[in-house]
Amino acid sequence: MSQVIPQGTVPHGPASGPAPSALPSALPSALTAGSATPGVPPGARAALRRFAAGAAAVSAAALATLSAAPPAASAQEGDRLTVTVRDAGEGLDGTYEVTCRPGRGSHPDPEGACAAVERNTRWGQDTFAPPQRDAICTMQYGGPATAHVTGTWAGRPVDATYDRRNGCAIDRWDALVPLLPAAGSATPS
Repeated sequence: MSQVIPQGTVPHGPASGPAPSALPSALPSALTAGSATPGVPPGARAALRRFAAGAAAVSAAALATLSAAPPAASAQEGDRLTVTVRDAGEGLDGTYEVTCRPGRGSHPDPEGACAAVERNTRWGQDTFAPPQRDAICTMQYGGPATAHVTGTWAGRPVDATYDRRNGCAIDRWDALVPLLPAAGSATPS
């Protein structure tokens, strides 16, 4: 059922919007003035007040919906990594599982492992990315240790390999200690 409203009149009742006292104080004085405003017909002034009040209500509802949304941690609930270490030394080689938030698993230090990965996580960057191909790396050898990390981190699949063949690779490895064992340590870190 449609209602025809003659020009210059404004419908009244529950559907006409909130009372003027509920309007935001930031509305221009032309809309909130109680008496006639030059150049603004009375019906237009009331219609604009209702429109502004409705827009404010919609904005408040949208803000409430956004603030009630669950945190981004829901994508992180699946943070689970498998780390396979080879040639790092006695007591360091093996395959370890780690699940974060809270840190648990067969890894010797699951909380520390999770903290190391979290510390290296940056928005819009792959935490496990290899060094850039054109990176200038020092020619040093950090030993024969290798590692393979698979699983999921921040909702993204992980399949990364690590070694200690030059300065860039050593820095990349060391950034993830204790997820990866510290070089030269006699016991798992």
